[in-house]
Amino acid sequence: MAIDLGAGNGIQSIALKNLGFQVTAVDFNKQLLEELKSNPSAEGIAIKLEDITNVKAFAKLNPELIACCGDTPTHLESKEQVEQLLIDSTQILVDNGNIMLSFRDYTYELKDEQRFIPVKSSSDRILTCVLEYEDEKVRVTDLLHENFNGEWTQKASGYYKLRLAPVAVIEILEESGMKIHFNESIKGVCTIIGQKSH
Repeated sequence: MAIDLGAGNGIQSIALKNLGFQVTAVDFNKQLLEELKSNPSAEGIAIKLEDITNVKAFAKLNPELIACCGDTPTHLESKEQVEQLLIDSTQILVDNGNIMLSFRDYTYELKDEQRFIPVKSSSDRILTCVLEYEDEKVRVTDLLHENFNGEWTQKASGYYKLRLAPVAVIEILEESGMKIHFNESIKGVCTIIGQKSH
């Protein structure tokens, strides 16, 4: 049994299902879960509309894997909330169960033009992220340029993410009885896998 926290439209959930897991996909975003539900590849995945911080509500599932990927941890309100989520997750894992996390490492501040990050582009759409660093969080502004009938328009939206230090996340997991088996950062995205000791 695997629980996918912050499942969204199910990229990880479907991959876990294809690996042979029974999967419960958890997210508070109804629209994204509807996308997952309508995907033929998601057949058999249990879909739960729930705040991921209520992970203890799924203790009876006896999960052998809890995944929280796609930068989901940085979207929580505070580092204390992340810590509690990790503690609760490790508590409901079966012995030798695994937790898998992935999140963008914002601990090192990008400067000047480095703060402008191209995300996606096509002939009629360009998405760029702009980062503004604060002590505990980073403000992300999405700039979307779209071309309609030869004219470009711009839409902007902003939100905050936590500046999570991978070393601090590992420390929480180890203090919760997890042994770290994988810790790697690729292009600024940190992936950590820990296993619950007896």
